[in-house]
Amino acid sequence: MKLITEQIEDVKFLVEENGSKKTHFIEGVFLQSEIKNRNGRVYPMNILTKEVQRYNQQFISKNRALGELGHPDGPTVNLDRASHKIVSLKQEGRNFIGKAKLLDTPMGRIAKTLIDEGVTLAVSSRGVGSLSEKSGASYVRDDFMLATAADIVADPSAPDAFVEGIMEDKEWVWNNGILTERHIETLKKDINAATLYNLQETKVSAFAKFLKGIEL
Repeated sequence: MKLITEQIEDVKFLVEENGSKKTHFIEGVFLQSEIKNRNGRVYPMNILTKEVQRYNQQFISKNRALGELGHPDGPTVNLDRASHKIVSLKQEGRNFIGKAKLLDTPMGRIAKTLIDEGVTLAVSSRGVGSLSEKSGASYVRDDFMLATAADIVADPSAPDAFVEGIMEDKEWVWNNGILTERHIETLKKDINAATLYNLQETKVSAFAKFLKGIEL
């Protein structure tokens, strides 16, 4: 499966005040279906609908739907970089409208300060899945899974710098419920299959391949 990220610029950053306390929210279109986006990808409605239902049930309803500040290079949400909690994600036509509350975490406080200082920000969904080519577009297949409906990223004046991250071209596989890079999984298999005689040699070779970034 590939890491898939999509940038959305047309969102609102809201500030609600209750006395001296400010609560910051992100609100707007988080996901779009049945349209070829600027990355050349199309999300069929039935696939997004099914995945948003799962995401709502397993993450949003259980207060586990987190997002990060910045553009991570993998599919896992890092708790030490969590900046906000997605509180709702609902279908509206072919779009899915989301709302997220900024948290009182180090990254959440940075995001709040940026918003208060007038910095223009955007959001980016992040997931993993397979793609199939059809009529000049890449169609997301039914194994698509959301990692997060929205990360907070800088205003995408140069979109390719955000959406073409180095990890997007890597293969990811499930291993006991954890997503790992395919080449790391291959290295583990090589080491596990090695005999006692050549185990050390195999470990050294695998480590050298990992450092050189050889694609297996």
